[in-house]
Amino acid sequence: MKGIYKIADVNIGVSSLYGSVHEYCRDYASTDEPDFEVVISQGDIDYERERSLKNALAEGRKPYDSTDDYLEELAVYRKISEMMPYYDRFLFHGSCIAVDGKGYLFTAPSGTGKSTHSRLWREYLGDKAVMVNDDKPIIKVSDSGITVYGTPYNGKHRLGENISVPLKAVGVIERAEDNSAVPVKSTLIYPRIIQQMYRPSDPVALARSMSALDKMLAQTGLYLIRCNMDISAAQTAYDAMR
Repeated sequence: MKGIYKIADVNIGVSSLYGSVHEYCRDYASTDEPDFEVVISQGDIDYERERSLKNALAEGRKPYDSTDDYLEELAVYRKISEMMPYYDRFLFHGSCIAVDGKGYLFTAPSGTGKSTHSRLWREYLGDKAVMVNDDKPIIKVSDSGITVYGTPYNGKHRLGENISVPLKAVGVIERAEDNSAVPVKSTLIYPRIIQQMYRPSDPVALARSMSALDKMLAQTGLYLIRCNMDISAAQTAYDAMR
C-alpha cells in the first residue's frame, strides 16, 4: 500500500505492508511529489519487535504483545526520523502546546508528567492553548528561528494538530511538592535534553541532529520546572516562561 504525507513540510512517500499506517497519517496526506521514500519490509517490523523486547527486558517489565501493523507504524516513523536531519529537522520526545501562536515544549523521561503538565496548561488557559503534539513533534532549525511541527505520532490519546509554531521555550519537568520555574543554562540540562532527542544510527545524520540541537538550545529559553499535579503548576510555569 502506498501514500504520500507532508510531515514537517517534507513530503514523504510511504510504501507499507499494512493499511493502518495510512489511516494513522491520513490528516497529513499530500498530493505533491515526495522528497524521499520510505519502504517497509517484514524485516523492519521484526526489528521493531526485537527492539521492544530488549527495552522491556532492560526495564524489567513484561513485553507488549504488539501486532505487525502497529509495529509497522513505528518502523515508518523511525525511517522518517532517520532522514529528517538531512532537512534540518529532528524528532524530539516531548509535549508541545501553543499559546498565542508560540510553542512551549515540555520534556522529561516517560512517566514524569509532561503530558499532565500540558493538560494543566489547557485547563488553566482554556481556548488560548492549543495542543501541537503530545509525544513526538518534529523540530526544524533554521537561521530564522526554531519551528515545532505537529505529527501523526502524537501519543496514545492522539492529542495534536497538523500545525507549526515558533518555539518560545523549553521546560524540563521534575516532580516536586512545591511549584517553581526558573531559567537555566543549557549545560545544566543538556544530558537530559539529549536523551529526549531521536539519535539516528547514521553518523552523518547524527552529527547533523546534534548540531541542530545545539542551535535550538542557543536560541530558545530554557527552564527547569519543578511542579506538582495542581493547576497552580501551570500558572507558575506560564508566568515564568512567557
